[in-house]
Amino acid sequence: MTKHQTIPLGLKILAWIGRILAGILCLLLCLPMALLPKATAVPAWIWLPLGAVSAALFIAQFLLKPAWKATFVPLGGMLVCAILAVVVSQAFAFTPPITDENGRPLEGSIAVLERVPLNGSRQWISIRGKDTRKPILLFLAGGPGGSQLSTERFALGGLEDDFVVVNWEQPGAGKSYDAVKRSTITVERYIEDAHALVLLLRERFGQDKVYVLGESWGSALGILLVQRYPQLFHAFIGTGQMVAFTENDLICYNFAMDWARERGDSDKIAKLEKQGPPPYYEKDVAWKQITYLADTYSYMNQNPQISDNGANTFRDLAAPEYGLYDKVAWFLGIVDMLGIAYPQLWDIDFRAQAAKLEVPVYFLIGRHDINAPVKLTEEYYNLLEAPHKELVWFEHSGHNPWVSESQRFMQVMRETVLARTQMQ
Repeated sequence: MTKHQTIPLGLKILAWIGRILAGILCLLLCLPMALLPKATAVPAWIWLPLGAVSAALFIAQFLLKPAWKATFVPLGGMLVCAILAVVVSQAFAFTPPITDENGRPLEGSIAVLERVPLNGSRQWISIRGKDTRKPILLFLAGGPGGSQLSTERFALGGLEDDFVVVNWEQPGAGKSYDAVKRSTITVERYIEDAHALVLLLRERFGQDKVYVLGESWGSALGILLVQRYPQLFHAFIGTGQMVAFTENDLICYNFAMDWARERGDSDKIAKLEKQGPPPYYEKDVAWKQITYLADTYSYMNQNPQISDNGANTFRDLAAPEYGLYDKVAWFLGIVDMLGIAYPQLWDIDFRAQAAKLEVPVYFLIGRHDINAPVKLTEEYYNLLEAPHKELVWFEHSGHNPWVSESQRFMQVMRETVLARTQMQ
C-alpha cells in the first residue's frame, strides 16, 4: 500500500477496537498495583516505583507507533508489573507485632506468620501471644475453606494476654489454598493435619496439652480431633456449634422456604423448589447451599436482638496477613471446599457418634443462631457425657458470638474456661 492509498474503514474500526480493548486490559492489569498501598503490607519504596512504571506504560499505548507496538509493549509491561505486584504482596505479608505502650515489640511476646510442615505439606499458621509461656489455644476457622486470620485477631486479640493463640489456615483455605491438592482433601486429612500441628506446638512450646476453640465447621473438626486424641487437650470450646449436618441444613432450607413464603418471594421459592432440599453432592454444592444459608444470615443481620453481625470483610481482607493472591484464595477456598468437603459431612451426627468425650467441653452459643440451630446444640449438650460440660448463652448474638460479643466471649474464655481447667 502506497502513501497515497487510504486504509479501508473496516480496518480502521478494527484497529480502534483493538486499542480500546488493549486499554481496558491495561486498566485491569493496573488493579494489582492500585491495591498495594491500602490493601497489602508492601512498603512505599516498592509500590511507588511500580505504580509509576505502570502509569508510564498506560500512557505509552497512546504515544507509541506503529499500532502493534502501542498495543503489545504496554500490555506486556503491565502484565509483568501485575505479576510483580502479586509476588511482592505475598512476600511482605505479616502479622503485626505485639507492642508495649511505646510501640516497641513486647519482650517475651510472639507474633509470627509462617508455614509449617504438616503430613508432607506446608501450611500457614499465625502465632500470637504476649508471653510464650502461656497455654496454647488452637483456633479452628469455619468453612470448610474459611480463612479467619485477621478476623480472629481483630475480634479476640485480648486472648493474647492469657494464651498463645495459634490460628491455622486449613488446607484449601486462604494462605493454605494450594498447600494440598484440593480434590484429595478429606475429613481424615483435616483431623490428621490438625493432630500434626498440635504435636508440633507441644514440642515447640514445651507443653503437654493445648486448648482448642472451633467455630462453625471448626467446631465439628474440634470435636473429631478431641474425640480421637483426648490426651492432648485441656478442653474443647465450640461456638456456632455444628452437630448434625444433614438435619442442620434441612432446618436452614425449610427456614428459607418459610421466610420466602412470608415475604411472597416467588422467585426464591421457585429456586429452592428447583434445587430441592439437601443433601447435595454435585459440583455446585456451594451455590445451592448459599441459596438458603444467605437467608439465614440476612435474617440474623436484621434481628434487633443481635448487637452486631460481626461482618467486616473489607477490613479483614485489607489486613497485612493477606497478599493479593491470598485475598482471591479467601473467596475461592469457601466455594471449592464446600463442594469437596461438605458432601463428606452429611452423615455426621455427634448425638450418635460423639455422645461421650473425654475432655471438658464448653459450648459458647449465640441465642439467636439460625445457621447452626440452637435446638440441635441443646439436644447434643443434654445427652453429652464429658468430665465437665457447660453451655454459655450469648443473648445478643447469632452465629458469631466470638465476634458480635467479643468482650464477653473473651471474659468467658478467661474466667470460666481457663480458670476452671487450671483448677482441675
